[in-house]
Amino acid sequence: MRIIAVRALRDFWEAPDHQDAEQPLKAWVAEARNATWSTPADVKAHYASASIVANNRVVFNIGGNKYRLVVKFHYNTGIAYIRFIGAHREYDKIDVETI
Repeated sequence: MRIIAVRALRDFWEAPDHQDAEQPLKAWVAEARNATWSTPADVKAHYASASIVANNRVVFNIGGNKYRLVVKFHYNTGIAYIRFIGAHREYDKIDVETI
């Protein structure tokens, strides 16, 4: 998969209070770059705890479920767009289907 906006993840883990997210996010990026997911079921098969939501979005639990990562997939082109990364309290304030 081609990942758009990895910089948003880097900005997140470079923040003083999110440095514990660096290694889990780097691991997710490495796995996603090497993946050939063509359906939401493919993602779910690799990440059983991922939540498949409307509008081709998937919610990943990062860092022992401390953070949430929302990614919008364009399966037909192999592109993953980072839409959100944050703690649960921030995640609760967004509409995951439209972000």
